[in-house]
Amino acid sequence: MTNLPRTFAALADETRFAIVERLLQQGAQSAGDLADIAPISPPAFSRHLKVLREAGLVTQTIDKQRRIYAVQPETMQAISDWIISRRAFWEGSMDRLEKALLNRGDA
Repeated sequence: MTNLPRTFAALADETRFAIVERLLQQGAQSAGDLADIAPISPPAFSRHLKVLREAGLVTQTIDKQRRIYAVQPETMQAISDWIISRRAFWEGSMDRLEKALLNRGDA
């Protein structure tokens, strides 16, 4: 089960968001290939990758001496499902607000 608050907290950071975006667009990459995303030290970049792993956003596999990162599809699906479920609520709320405002104008 995905811990969505932890997932969204991890994505709230610009660097981590950019890492996930890159992996979504270009597929699995090594930590070295991802490092050009932000001008930060290697240890700081490693900490960002660790946060993403712990939040379930990315997976890590080891290929010889390289660590390869990829997006965790199940977590992305959980995010999508959550957004879709909230979208229906907000669309309904906006429709009700519009009707209320239109009725108010008739009075």
